Amino acid sequence: MAERVAGTAGWMGEAPARVDGPGKLCGATRYAADAKRDGVLHAAVVRSEVARGKLIGIELDPGFDWTGIVVVTASDIAKNVVAEVEEDLPIVASGEIRHMYEPVALLACEDPVRLERAKAHVRVEVEALPAVLTIEQALACEAVIYGTDNVMRRCGVEQGDAPSAIEASEVKVRGTYRVGHQEHVYLEPQVMVAWWDGDGVHVEGSLQCPYYVHHALVHALGEPNDRVQVRQAVTGGAFGGKEDYPSVIALQMALLSRKAGGRAVRIVFDRKEDIEATTKRHPARVELQSGCDRDGTLRALEAKVVLDAGAYHTLTPVVLSRAALHAAGAYRWEHVRVEACAVATNTPPNGAFRGFGAPQVLFAVERHLDAIARELGMDPLELRKKNLLGIESVTPSGQVLESSVGVRECVEVAEARSGYREKRGRLGVGNCVGSRTVRGIGASVVLHGAGFTGSGEERLKGVVAVDLLPGGRVRVRSSSTEMGQGTETVFRQIAAEGAGVPFDRIEVAVPVSGIVPDSGPTVASRTVMVVGELVRQAASDLGERVRREIEAGGGDFAAAGDRLLAREGAVECKRQFVPAPGAKFDDATYRGVAYGAYGWACNVVEVEVDLDTCEVKVVGLWTATDVGRVVHPVLCAGQVEGGTLQALGWALWEELLWKDGRIVNPRMTSYIVPTSLDAPPMVTELIEAPYERGPGGAKGVGELPMDGGAPAVAAAIEHATGLSFASIPITPERIYDALQKAGREARS
Repeated sequence: MAERVAGTAGWMGEAPARVDGPGKLCGATRYAADAKRDGVLHAAVVRSEVARGKLIGIELDPGFDWTGIVVVTASDIAKNVVAEVEEDLPIVASGEIRHMYEPVALLACEDPVRLERAKAHVRVEVEALPAVLTIEQALACEAVIYGTDNVMRRCGVEQGDAPSAIEASEVKVRGTYRVGHQEHVYLEPQVMVAWWDGDGVHVEGSLQCPYYVHHALVHALGEPNDRVQVRQAVTGGAFGGKEDYPSVIALQMALLSRKAGGRAVRIVFDRKEDIEATTKRHPARVELQSGCDRDGTLRALEAKVVLDAGAYHTLTPVVLSRAALHAAGAYRWEHVRVEACAVATNTPPNGAFRGFGAPQVLFAVERHLDAIARELGMDPLELRKKNLLGIESVTPSGQVLESSVGVRECVEVAEARSGYREKRGRLGVGNCVGSRTVRGIGASVVLHGAGFTGSGEERLKGVVAVDLLPGGRVRVRSSSTEMGQGTETVFRQIAAEGAGVPFDRIEVAVPVSGIVPDSGPTVASRTVMVVGELVRQAASDLGERVRREIEAGGGDFAAAGDRLLAREGAVECKRQFVPAPGAKFDDATYRGVAYGAYGWACNVVEVEVDLDTCEVKVVGLWTATDVGRVVHPVLCAGQVEGGTLQALGWALWEELLWKDGRIVNPRMTSYIVPTSLDAPPMVTELIEAPYERGPGGAKGVGELPMDGGAPAVAAAIEHATGLSFASIPITPERIYDALQKAGREARS
């Protein structure tokens, strides 16, 4: 790195104002739905009204005036597939209906009122078939909708001989844990616009991964790479929900536009359609069996993980692999066996969501640690501390943790700041803080692998470019997107420190395919750790070139840079990801280095439970999170606090309700998410255990905060009430039912 010099405010570790803040704060920022386009057509999707069936036919009502309305069905599409992990997702249904809300026809019209009327005049004939709607129905093969057993994908992790070790253990504990869907509820719903001209097809929208969309368009439309351009518009939140799904609507808009003679076609989902049609967090059932010594030494764990994939693969295979690799939690087990599978159901396909499979299994293993502690009569946090992974520990995949393991410091800091030990003895069952109110405190300890799983980064080989601009300015080009998390700001910090120039001399290019290199998707907590390190390297290379010019001809950075540009025309430095030496992972056996680094966190939650209304109030939350190196302390803490609040919502309020494959609460009035009024006082401690291959030691942080909130809340509720919940959300109704059951059992 360059030496720090005066006037370079905004380098790593400092907290410059986020560059996109003023425009968003003042309402000046233009989103995709705000863009003014002459003659743009509005688009709509006609969707299935049954969860499973045979598509017999589609008829346009001859009594309706279809003038000026563009219609696209499967018969208009030569290659009807969205390219993802598996190519089974159609752009528009053809022959088979596999979930409620599946697209069956696409419409576009200048007049949005006529467009809605036209939707009502599309007659869809479907022969309904028995639907599979839950994990249990899929495993029971009540109807076979995929393969011979409804199982889409299997994977597993094994270290030692878990069954034998459990059988030989002094203490054995079994448990089954369940979590449901979670909706992303990003601020800005899905938006996409497409048009054609002499250069090919252009797509612009609210999205996370420009090259994912680009690949899907090239694959389905048969156009060469250079005739497909994808531009990320300003994006109002994503959380994974704009990783895979934008490819679907980009293709739909491109097909409508092509049929409309190239005219721009735009779709803007309302909240109801966004909740109904888009991907969700995968529901999961996790069965755990463990063995340990009477003193609390963990010996063996056997896990059976089942994810509900929904109707199509989308990103399920990679979500499943992450779930399998995180199922043992942040603990040392001599023996581990994880069997994981994903089953097909006739619900909308599930996809990427912050945490990507880890929150589901970490909820299970953390609740299981509480169950073990209860069996042993041991404090749950002491049990965790006794068995934490550390330097030289071996994970279930056989990976030796050689550095950047700050988990013990996380636990010690969170425990001390929260007053956990004192409160654990003072609060709890029977200790009312009011006439009918009880308090409790609980904790969780979690890890999260940063970056792609296994060989993913090596296969992708992400690239970043840094350009020298006139006047000593520097531009960063990558496909990493800003979606509210602060990517543009931290990339400027990293590039400024790498090049040795002030923060305000850096700019970040808008991600546009063909203009920025493919540095990979903005997912998997890889943006700062992986792409940011490439930014640092490329910026350092550029800075070194300019400094050599200064040594040769004098002047400051700007003058020397301008001489270089005058002589060479363009000055660009590129860096491509190179895997760490010896970091091998076998994708077939799940053995080896699963992740370059892990983030670690300890969450402590204090709750108050009203025994009359059964409402839960989180009155305090303390989190200590190992992020490797803090690049921007305000943005980093914001990621932790925002993700933690999202986890609290999943734990206490957020629940999709289904009937016959239809979501019955697809609105913000009935799908309840936490607001600022629900946010508890939070104490956020950032722990730095540097990772040598991240910029300045930084690791990923975006997903980790989603992992620990739910089990900590459940542990706190158990401490307060004596009720142990193995599934979420823990709603007042479920607490009421559990209290009534406990009362009946006590009386019997």
